[in-house]
Amino acid sequence: MIRAIVTDIEGTTGSIRFVHQVLFPYARANLGDFVRANAEREDVAEQLTATRELAEAPAADLEAVIAILEGWIDADRKATPLKALQGMVWAQGYADGDFTGHVYPDAVKGLRDWKERGLSLYVYSSGSIQAQKLLFGHSDVGDLTPLFAGYFDTTTGPKQEAESYRRIAGQLGIPGAEILFLSDVVAELDAAAAAGFHTWQLVREPDMVTGDHPRASRFDEVSFSG
Repeated sequence: MIRAIVTDIEGTTGSIRFVHQVLFPYARANLGDFVRANAEREDVAEQLTATRELAEAPAADLEAVIAILEGWIDADRKATPLKALQGMVWAQGYADGDFTGHVYPDAVKGLRDWKERGLSLYVYSSGSIQAQKLLFGHSDVGDLTPLFAGYFDTTTGPKQEAESYRRIAGQLGIPGAEILFLSDVVAELDAAAAAGFHTWQLVREPDMVTGDHPRASRFDEVSFSG
């Protein structure tokens, strides 16, 4: 019986286009100025140090670090310090009302229905936990964060490795066989299944790559016992 649901965001609860056409360009346009203005702030400085370490460029000055970060954005690299800094930039954008977080109406209804049924809901995304909370906290329909019991990001591990899902199960204290994972990406679903999770693939776009997982185009098509 399913006791917990872990969901991806991009392509699952919300549109891929929102991330690639709104969030990423906003971060690309504003990251440099944000870092220059806040480089001495403790949380920003910590991520700049992490960027130098990850890039193996310990002597990089501020402009060089900004160039590294912008290069990672252009390459769509899932680098943890970049995700953290992007989250800080997006926080300002959400606060200023420059955009709201896109969530499909069927995902909103499905999440609310599952919450009412007593299921525990979690998010696992390559975006930072901060970015996840911002998106759901400033969604098109208001604050959805009360629906979720917790969040996971790349600090838990890569989304295409089974060990990451074993860590999630361990942190939840729930066997993988009692957790359902939702994603649009076959490699992530394969990794979750290897860790014993139940899986459903959300197929919201035409010509998507599909695998050996149950498929749904909407949350109300997802079925399970629990």
